[in-house]
Amino acid sequence: MASTSSSIVFDDIFTTDAIDKDGKKFDRVSRLYARSKNYDMDLTLDYNIELFPLVNGDSFAMALASSLSRDGGAPTADGEDGEDKDRDAWRPDGKGRRGLEEDYDYVMYGKVYKFDTGSSDVVTAYASFGGLLLSITGSYRHLTNVVLGDPVYVLLRK
Repeated sequence: MASTSSSIVFDDIFTTDAIDKDGKKFDRVSRLYARSKNYDMDLTLDYNIELFPLVNGDSFAMALASSLSRDGGAPTADGEDGEDKDRDAWRPDGKGRRGLEEDYDYVMYGKVYKFDTGSSDVVTAYASFGGLLLSITGSYRHLTNVVLGDPVYVLLRK
């Protein structure tokens, strides 16, 4: 798991179990089902297949982050708060500071909109990325830093 000074709130390596098992609904979007290697988490994620092609059995690293800033967006010594500092962490012209997005192949920005508690130890967190959905289910211990209502980045790499 990530350290407390990092903006990464969850990370693990997943292996795809199925893609579009309920049928394909959109041309460029697929829904993947995956299982994590380290924390026994189940993941369901909608993603753009043209930007990040995957097949059954592929492994990929996934991280959830509260910010693209590498230092977690904490206040700096000169009084500048993390939100202002993070404003230019990513710019399409390449002139911004290099953030976490440089280490990953596919990044989406969204919001955690729901938290379900199942059995005593199992929770499910749901996030939406402009209509592309994510659900991650597993032990609450691994999702303690994922907060309902907070913005979140999902970062993927093969």
